[in-house]
Amino acid sequence: MKIGRFTRPFANMLAAALMLSSSAGLALAQSHDDHFGTIGLQKPNPRENELVRAVRDATERFKNVTSVAGPGEGYGLGFGCVSGGDFGAMGMHYINGPLIEDKEIRVDQPEIILFEPTPNGGIRITGVDYLVKKADWESNPDHKGPPELFGQLFHLFDSPNRFGLDAFYTLHVWAWKDNPVGTFANWNPNVSCDAFNPKQN
Repeated sequence: MKIGRFTRPFANMLAAALMLSSSAGLALAQSHDDHFGTIGLQKPNPRENELVRAVRDATERFKNVTSVAGPGEGYGLGFGCVSGGDFGAMGMHYINGPLIEDKEIRVDQPEIILFEPTPNGGIRITGVDYLVKKADWESNPDHKGPPELFGQLFHLFDSPNRFGLDAFYTLHVWAWKDNPVGTFANWNPNVSCDAFNPKQN
């Protein structure tokens, strides 16, 4: 399974961060309950982050999508609008099934495009969600740990989960919407599902 040519340049930086950390838990995929990410590491400036720039390049064409029909290109709305109570929301997931089934992670082909509903009945892009099934990832003998992109470890959503899916690894990248708890956190307090109207979808 290919991760992409940009993953390895950050291996040394990640190793250095692990040595400086007093927590061995950094070497593992984060659980979906780690809503606020790892404490103690400096949050990267999203405007200077290479992964954020790559996501913006890959999704620039979706910036003007405002119809709840979504971005097209094989992406369709799943799960309605996902909110997380006190943690904020993930918003609306426009999922590309074939990209999930291909078992690969490519920075320029995110499996999910994230949008939030707007008060005028439209949507606006907030970021992406990379996703690979845990069984697919771990069945590859070349994979010695959880997936990562540009040095960012994926979060593990075990099964059973609120989505009714088999266990999967996921990485949110809030490339188009600031997230005060971290660019790669699962939940974003600045995203709301308040304007979501299921009758429109």
